[in-house]
Amino acid sequence: MAPFPLSRLEDLLTLPLPAPDPAAREGAVARQAQLTKPPGSLGRLEELALFMAAWRGNDRPRIDRAQALVFAGNHGVCAQGVNPFPQAVTALMVANFAAGGAAINQLCAVAGADLRVVPLDLERPTADITQGPAMPAAEALAAFNTGAAAVDPGADVLVLGEMGIGNSTISAALAQAVFGGAAADWVGPGTGADAAGMAQKAAVVERAVARHAGLAPLALLAALGGREQAALCGAVLAARMARIPVLLDGFICSAAVAPLHGARPEVLDHCLIAHQSAEPGHARLAAALGKAPLLSLGMALGEGTGAALALNVLRGALACHNGMATFAEAGITA
Repeated sequence: MAPFPLSRLEDLLTLPLPAPDPAAREGAVARQAQLTKPPGSLGRLEELALFMAAWRGNDRPRIDRAQALVFAGNHGVCAQGVNPFPQAVTALMVANFAAGGAAINQLCAVAGADLRVVPLDLERPTADITQGPAMPAAEALAAFNTGAAAVDPGADVLVLGEMGIGNSTISAALAQAVFGGAAADWVGPGTGADAAGMAQKAAVVERAVARHAGLAPLALLAALGGREQAALCGAVLAARMARIPVLLDGFICSAAVAPLHGARPEVLDHCLIAHQSAEPGHARLAAALGKAPLLSLGMALGEGTGAALALNVLRGALACHNGMATFAEAGITA
């Protein structure tokens, strides 16, 4: 297992990473070749079965335990007028999650995922990224380790989501800082910004990214990120060390792990992007991360909702892989 808590974020640059199991994958490939269907006819469902087999080290993998984690944080950049809603909404939504009243509660129930919500100092927003770093490096490290500690090492798959007023601005800044381009390439409406609001967000993101230019990718978590972004990165690394596949939600989760990709792209090999968000920058971001989202339903809620939906697809892939008859079992011969 990883040496959690990490003493420095930079330690993950040299951390030995568990690899997928090639023998388990080959066993799954052999089984797929025998199932009662034309080869490749189940498309990405077949790829998902092989992906799960390799990471779980079992040619007939199962999902007996699915964990969903939603990290919540608040952001000082809201002082720049980038969001139409007050930051108090973050805590109110966390209470709604606890009461079972949010979309993610319903979708986790349908998908069979155990949901845990982790609020991170909601009463104390991070600092305004246009004025200085969002938080000290030690604070980013603490949030990272909190995210890592929340992962159940006995889970078969991890669903990740977030909540935080202002975090679409933070996400656009992280994406621009890691992958370049203009702020307008990454900024979207978030929770409902109009054209003027999006122009304001783009200007804020440009100023913030320029202020923190030249930093190493991991340093961006403290400079431009938020506590929930750092926690998401910690959860991703903890899952990797336990060889647990991860379903990332949409734009916010994808941007949160952009610094990991910028520092060491293979850290994300066990991750899937669950859905393509309606946020306009997400298609560009998914392409930059080298991952094709599983679903595209016009969603942009966050909370892990797209990832919870994609868990049903993953379960379907394994149901076919494990439950279908082989040609021999069905009495079908060449």
